Amino acid sequence: MAIDLTALRGHFPSLDHGFAFFDGPGGTQTPRPVAEAIAATLTGPLSNRGTVSPSELNAERAVTEFRAAYADLLHVPASGIVHGRSATQLTYDFSRHLAKGWTAGDEIIVSRLDHDSNVRPWIQAAEYAGVTVRRIEIDPVTTELDLDSYERALSPRTRLVAVTAASNVLGTKPPVRRIADLAHEVGALVYVDGVHYAAHHLVDVPALGADLFVCSPYKFLGPHCGVLAAAPELLETLRPDKLLPSPDTVPERFEFGTLPYEILAGATAAVDFLAAIDPGAGISRRERLAHSLGSLHEHERTLRTLLEEGLRALGDAVTLHSKAQDRTPTLLMTLEGRDAREAQIHLAARDVVAPAGSFYAYEPFAALKLEDPALRVGLAPYNTAEEVDRFLDGLTAFL
Repeated sequence: MAIDLTALRGHFPSLDHGFAFFDGPGGTQTPRPVAEAIAATLTGPLSNRGTVSPSELNAERAVTEFRAAYADLLHVPASGIVHGRSATQLTYDFSRHLAKGWTAGDEIIVSRLDHDSNVRPWIQAAEYAGVTVRRIEIDPVTTELDLDSYERALSPRTRLVAVTAASNVLGTKPPVRRIADLAHEVGALVYVDGVHYAAHHLVDVPALGADLFVCSPYKFLGPHCGVLAAAPELLETLRPDKLLPSPDTVPERFEFGTLPYEILAGATAAVDFLAAIDPGAGISRRERLAHSLGSLHEHERTLRTLLEEGLRALGDAVTLHSKAQDRTPTLLMTLEGRDAREAQIHLAARDVVAPAGSFYAYEPFAALKLEDPALRVGLAPYNTAEEVDRFLDGLTAFL
């Protein structure tokens, strides 16, 4: 497995400005083929979907190709792919769809590890339905989920478990399959936030045990939108409120209004771009994705090792809060006696982008008693060892 990093970086116009971007967990830079796909679709010709004119057929093709691409990326049928404005919007929508079937006495479980977009929608839906909310706690020493607390929370009354596949601030990857298997034993559905996970691993929704899985293409080189994946048979059981003339077939029944065809085309181009980075001998797109993402995983793991070694060399001046054994190349840190936002400003003056904040991770910050802001450094496919050195040099100068 090998990546031609020079060739890869050549596809990203934003890298020509000389910045080292370590803000990938908040959204990656965009390669030229994605932008070109968006522009080509917009300038079409383009109309609403149909089967007569070339402009109608272009719109239809954008939708069909989008579903096929994300079926390959997430390993579900194309009819199980739902487009949304964002992962947050999709989670709010599906929390309402699912809550229609909840009754007083039911329970749901959320996780202290999650981004608030996979916590607050469920808590609010539970409040409306009169349902009890229970939580999976975090072990403050390991920053892993406390599975004993999960088993205590789980009961025959549990209707849904919402959990992340990877923390957007700590990088922690909980054992989703084990969590899902236990949930399924009591008849509960499992909703997995894969926004951060999908940026670093090839997703296999059935293998994870997820009943519903959500991700965001702009975290892995695509445009701003959200994607939900589920078995079509499950989607058939859900009945959202919708306009009477709008389609009632799955998955269209969950997509309200006219779809943004140009964004769908860009999201498809992102999948194809990922598949072409290091495709190996793969014939199918899924096989090419597996090889490419395997190579990217090794590349990011190498850089993470360099980054962690450099941070350890700074001693007590840096406290690294990302401690889990199994985690993504995303590191959260606080700086002894220094403000992380000042560090962000200092680094930006050196053309290094490393944001400070709490990043909508309200529950992890509260559970671990972390103060906002903290500094988050995340690796993306286009990062280099030289950029890691630039970050470490800049942070050392700040401290």
